[in-house]
Amino acid sequence: MHRVHALPLPSSPALHRRRLAHPSSFLSPRAPGPPPPSLRTPLVVFISTLVCPPRQPAPPPPAPAPTLIGGGGRHTRLLEAPPPPAAPMLRCHTPPQCGRAPLGHHGRRESAAAAPGVVVRCARGAPQVFGLEAAAPAHAAATSAAGMAEGGGARPSPSLAERLRLGSLLEDGLSYKESFIVRCYEVGINKTATVETIANLLQEVGCNHAQSVGFSTDGFATTTTMRKLGLIWVTNRMHIEIYKYPAWGDVVEIETWCQEDGRIGTRRDWILKDLANGEVIGRATSKWVMMNQNTRRLQRVSDDVRDEVFIHCPKTPRLAFPEENNGSLKKIPILSDPAQYSRLGLVPRRADLDMNQHVNNVTYIGWVLESIPQDIIDTHELQTITLDYRRECQHDDIVDSLTYIEEGEGKSMNGSASLAPHKGEQQQQFLHCLRFAGNGDEINRGRTVWRKLAR
Repeated sequence: MHRVHALPLPSSPALHRRRLAHPSSFLSPRAPGPPPPSLRTPLVVFISTLVCPPRQPAPPPPAPAPTLIGGGGRHTRLLEAPPPPAAPMLRCHTPPQCGRAPLGHHGRRESAAAAPGVVVRCARGAPQVFGLEAAAPAHAAATSAAGMAEGGGARPSPSLAERLRLGSLLEDGLSYKESFIVRCYEVGINKTATVETIANLLQEVGCNHAQSVGFSTDGFATTTTMRKLGLIWVTNRMHIEIYKYPAWGDVVEIETWCQEDGRIGTRRDWILKDLANGEVIGRATSKWVMMNQNTRRLQRVSDDVRDEVFIHCPKTPRLAFPEENNGSLKKIPILSDPAQYSRLGLVPRRADLDMNQHVNNVTYIGWVLESIPQDIIDTHELQTITLDYRRECQHDDIVDSLTYIEEGEGKSMNGSASLAPHKGEQQQQFLHCLRFAGNGDEINRGRTVWRKLAR
């Protein structure tokens, strides 16, 4: 006779009641015949069948969580879950340039082209993949190799930043459009974007436009000829009008283009829209001149540079402010009378210097606003700002900010009659001057128009 050592069963009140009610279900009589070769294994299998609950159908696998791409910075994107393996082949939506699918509400991609693994057939013949695969170096190498196989030389593959940013050239290749999410660190006390944020976005989209057409990434839109001659672009005039400030989390779509402006400079315009509803929330225009980076003197735009730049510009004038006598054309007078408001001894921070080795043009906006009276800041918001840049500022300069009330009749920035700035009025208007504290030389002069806050 063989001795069998039964394995212990886990015990529970429910299992004990089942044993008492149905003992035969736990102990079955052995069929006559010789014992099996091994008793331990069948016994283990038998016991496990009794202890384990009935197998339930496996639940469907959870949908993959959205993935954040971009390192948490401005160009971070939310990628939706990938589609089924059989990815459709889509046509590139911005021929002849390769671009991304149109953006939906709050910057999400509405087209299947935004999903990882979906291949888009570019008008130039190169398949594009968006998302994680597009950002991978292996995809860039594969794209370059495909270009060699199809047409001779290797096409320069887009950079990682170009594949991740939410912008592209439009179909005609003469303007550029990009979308930005307003971050928490870009809003002020009203939880809306500051005018400095708006100006920085204008500068960013302008530089990205220049890079998208092949200009240098080691300077502000410098061409091949400009780099050989040591030339850079500097701002001569900036005019910004904001009709509605975007709030934290809003998505702003900015379109920009540049064009010729006489023999000594270029003009760049912008149109800002709320991406959620397409409403125009602002417009801006600027003038840029060329400066020698070594001598710091202005220089005319040569024919070689004109050929490099203006081939990417509209052939007929296109203006963000087509209205006659608009505020962007209004001259700013020389200020000599004593200022009603001032903020003296402003010192550039190290972070205020840009790659052209001088204070960036956006910093001047903050300095101008430093001398605005506090009661205007509390009850109004900036509607229009115009700045004329006279001299560049270095890291060791000390700056005084002066503000004057602009009196008298005339036309305001939006064409309506301007009123003398007294308390209770809907619109206030000021003139500004930035000057060196040491010798009093003028750095910048400006004008601001403020509208009453809606409470």
